Amino acid sequence: MAQDPYAILGVSRGASEKDIKSAYRKLAKELHPDHNKDNPKAAERFSEVTRAYDLLTDKDKRAQFDRGEIDGEGNPAGFGGAGFGGGGFGAGGFGNGQRGFGGGGAGPEGMDFGDIFEGIFGGRSGGFGGGGGFGRQAPPPRGANRAYRLAVSLPDAALCANQRITLADGKTVDVKLPKGVEDGMQIRLAGKGEPGPGGAGDAMITIAIQPHPYFRRDGDDIRVDIPVALDEAVFGGKVKVPTVDGAVMLTVAPGSSSGKTLRIKGRGFTRKDGTRGDQFVTLEIALPEGDADLAQRLEGWRDARDLRAKFG
Repeated sequence: MAQDPYAILGVSRGASEKDIKSAYRKLAKELHPDHNKDNPKAAERFSEVTRAYDLLTDKDKRAQFDRGEIDGEGNPAGFGGAGFGGGGFGAGGFGNGQRGFGGGGAGPEGMDFGDIFEGIFGGRSGGFGGGGGFGRQAPPPRGANRAYRLAVSLPDAALCANQRITLADGKTVDVKLPKGVEDGMQIRLAGKGEPGPGGAGDAMITIAIQPHPYFRRDGDDIRVDIPVALDEAVFGGKVKVPTVDGAVMLTVAPGSSSGKTLRIKGRGFTRKDGTRGDQFVTLEIALPEGDADLAQRLEGWRDARDLRAKFG
């Protein structure tokens, strides 16, 4: 029997999407196969937690589960073998044994249950009473899910570039990164897990966005520090700046100081709605060491401003 996805994640039925996401991240980090190589049960639990998370973050499926229309595996909820209520439908009776009815007889108050359930089950064959009771046969089990870790460069993540991964069977598949991708996000590839009598399980791919030599992610934005020469800072000019889309020329205003931040619109991460964040460029004045010519030029010059007045 499928377990309750709320219980699996340890959240209440009224939990918000944020609470569900927080609970999942905590469990996924704890149970991830990379951290539990000597514990095969952790991988099974990891897949279980992921299935629960996928169901509860799908608004339609969550609503169906809450109404009792599907079980924790997402399968249609059938009528169990125990029947209805306390007494159920037995081989020869209804409820506590009164008013038994067979293949299509009438129930209490003359109600024709055969007509009612014919509409549900599409016929009366194998119905009630001597026909062996009713209850749907459990479907054959699917194969287990298989967990993968996909390392993605920061520029590729920002641009949602397609990735290629090799599965356990040696086959390679292309993975489309979703808009708004984040580190630790999971992507499900249906039918790419272990084979089973009821069909193959799924491949659960955890995204791992790799650190970059100079780009840093800040929400939907990207930050980068760019060194500029003293003359570029004093007189201004054009400097070449890298972005995830390729290099661009950025104008530095005359008299720019270290720490000044400039913005390049639309060069950040792709959001869920398809728009892009920005890139922020922080200037760092890089002075040459031991430059005698520069020292000679500045000989006798002093900045008359009290730059540290605010510090008291």
